[in-house]
Amino acid sequence: MDAWTQLKLLAGPLMAFVLSGVLGWEREAKHKSAGLRTHMLVGVSSALFVVLSEAIVTVFANDAPQVRFDVIRILSAVVSGVSFLGAGVTFSSRRRARGLTTAASLLASASVGMACGLHLYLLAAAVTLLFWIILSPLSRFTDRLSPGPSEEEQD
Repeated sequence: MDAWTQLKLLAGPLMAFVLSGVLGWEREAKHKSAGLRTHMLVGVSSALFVVLSEAIVTVFANDAPQVRFDVIRILSAVVSGVSFLGAGVTFSSRRRARGLTTAASLLASASVGMACGLHLYLLAAAVTLLFWIILSPLSRFTDRLSPGPSEEEQD
């Protein structure tokens, strides 16, 4: 695979770097267990898994026609791996689960990364904005509505 093709493939992980960084920055600012670096690693890795899968098929398709790009398997494998990470940041205390929003934001970073890996940049950027609204301004609104412990205390 020539250098120009590899540079074009790099666009997905680079976009995932930026967009998942937005989500990670919000978690980092709130001092959560998974912050900027973790979200960026999840986003870029997710994009890279998709890009690598596509590249492997491109390289080997001529030699082995039975090699195919099955995007559904790749996406489900990424979701499984990120769910394992999410379980690591979630814990229970006093019958309450903590870290659920951070775990969900890791899954969000993975989905943004996968969209970037599939070259769906507009979709990835728009959904990142939606995720950020959910994590930042919307959390302040929901904290005012709930009479019990805030989501931030639970997260």
